[in-house]
Amino acid sequence: MKSNYSHVFQPIRIRGIDFKNRITLAPPSPNLASEDGLVTHEMVNWFRMFARGGVSTIYAGNCSIDLTESRDEAIQLNMNQDRGILPMTWFVDMGKQYGCHASFELNHSGENTRFENIGHAPYSASSYITENEERAALRNHRDPIPSIEMTKEKIKETVEKFGMAAERMKRAGMDIVMVHGGHGNLISQFTSPLHNRRTDEYGGDTKARARFAIEVCDSIRRHCGEDFVIEYRISADEIAPEGMHFDETLELIGYLKDHIDILHVSAGLRTDFNMKYLSYWFQNYLMDHCFNVHYARDIKKRYPDLLVNTVGSIMSLDYAEEIIANGWADFVAMCRPLMADPDMPRKYAENRSEDRRPCLRCNTCTKHLFVPKPIWCAVNPISGMANELSDGVVPKAPVKKRVAIAGGGPGGIQAMQTLLDRGHDVTLYEKTDHLGGNVIGAAAPPFKVDIQDYLKWMVHTAKQCEERGARILMNTPCTKEILDKENYDAVVIAVGGEPIVPENIPGIHKPHVVWAPDAELGKVPAGEEIVIIGAGQVGLEAAVDYAGQGKKITVIEMIDDPAKLMDSFKQPLMKKKEEDGLQIDILYGTALQEVKDDCIVTKDVKSGELKEIKADTVLLAMGIRPNFELVDELRHSCAETSVAIVGDCNDKAGSISEAVNQAFQACLHI
Repeated sequence: MKSNYSHVFQPIRIRGIDFKNRITLAPPSPNLASEDGLVTHEMVNWFRMFARGGVSTIYAGNCSIDLTESRDEAIQLNMNQDRGILPMTWFVDMGKQYGCHASFELNHSGENTRFENIGHAPYSASSYITENEERAALRNHRDPIPSIEMTKEKIKETVEKFGMAAERMKRAGMDIVMVHGGHGNLISQFTSPLHNRRTDEYGGDTKARARFAIEVCDSIRRHCGEDFVIEYRISADEIAPEGMHFDETLELIGYLKDHIDILHVSAGLRTDFNMKYLSYWFQNYLMDHCFNVHYARDIKKRYPDLLVNTVGSIMSLDYAEEIIANGWADFVAMCRPLMADPDMPRKYAENRSEDRRPCLRCNTCTKHLFVPKPIWCAVNPISGMANELSDGVVPKAPVKKRVAIAGGGPGGIQAMQTLLDRGHDVTLYEKTDHLGGNVIGAAAPPFKVDIQDYLKWMVHTAKQCEERGARILMNTPCTKEILDKENYDAVVIAVGGEPIVPENIPGIHKPHVVWAPDAELGKVPAGEEIVIIGAGQVGLEAAVDYAGQGKKITVIEMIDDPAKLMDSFKQPLMKKKEEDGLQIDILYGTALQEVKDDCIVTKDVKSGELKEIKADTVLLAMGIRPNFELVDELRHSCAETSVAIVGDCNDKAGSISEAVNQAFQACLHI
């Protein structure tokens, strides 16, 4: 029976080349090329999961047309060498096994390349010093170095490098390329008034600034011929005040459209890493789904004959079907949602949409890119073991064992799923009447739709595990007595952690003092004057939630430097605070001394000054303490070498990513 997604799975032919459906992998950079910029078998195997899952096209991202002058990642493909063609064929031939086009995103990063990476100042459309360069100079204890304005000879040379890189791709068997003309890379440094200050034929009005981009695309056409598809990536709006905005982008597209086949529509800039414009490129968990689709829709209205690919938090093929059915775009590109579930296209084609494993938009993948280390996904553990697991298949265990799992949070449920795949007999013990562990509290704020989707998926997966033979015992704490009686062959301990409660604080157990997620779940009513103890993710999410309800919010935090608290989770929360005008008073360098009936007493960590803050509700958000006591009770209930400790109860409270990946990897060895 055919799928219910007739638009998503409608094939299309471009320049005589068949694309089996309208889903493409937006280009990730997995940090798996060789140090000298060649395709590796590890890289091919990592991309295999997407080709196997059913997309029509996969792109490897940010492939440099010349690493000697464009290098802004730890490891990138170098497209400026003929010896790279043979390894490229491994990538192409892998895609062909699945009827998938395997291709590259060609790029020159321009001024985004640091001096330290190439040994000389970077090239750009014009000469200037960016905020990024000022930060890099400060970090490396040197003076800022302005970029080098490209001469016409250098422009001609660079245009030729793009064409020759695409020709190498075609010689390797590729029939489509993505040209990166967005996000503040070199081509957009020419097209955008933010960077282009030239006075020759490559600068000035929009048409003149489009010249370099057009010459790049025409060079590719000359080198690759008419039977080769050019997809061009663009930032519909750079968002930066002095940057390219959508009205001018529409004009730019008019000059470009006859030189390309598909327009790939993104937004924002990657030229700053303070999340100011970067989040429009890859959205955080507070931003709307399908965030940039409206740009593609409006481009299709203006240029109905132009094929358009849209990207940006398109979290499922349900969205994709709606987008294509409404004529807002012709293709839908996804990256993080496909990393979370590479088999999403296959599941939807088989009308199993409820089996989709949701992406959290937690950016675990992106954080790995910047470490640097090979990127992998918080909720898809196979993504981190693509080379260890042939074709993504969990191997059957040589001996079937009886295995107990203590805890029904993300680690426990992943363990149950993996152990069943291994062929084991599995029993899961959950002390409460619901599955999910600390994910339940994490999903409480109304704006955390991705975590809410993941919680639903966890429950759905647990039900599937029961249907496959697992026993799930609710309202049953896992105890040493139970494990000793059952005499299991192996035990997975995933009992999580408990909220930190500072027992030395007078009044800490008063009835209006509660763990913040419990209040958000409605277990305790919250008043109108709320003090939150802790400015981490849990505390700030509660602050944003309740401030949005019009309540008076004060957050106190012992750390006195806000910069030490900022990470990829807290930055979006602070941005939302500012953008929504939320009244949240954050007091850094402030410690809790006492809780009274109508206020708290605080102490300035530097001066020692005491102060009272009115509060009818006190929310604790000081972190989670691993449940070491229960771990130590359970860890000797079978052969100690057959015990795995995963998630929040392992060393220190962690994340969903750590729980899921630790559980998966541990269960591969049971």
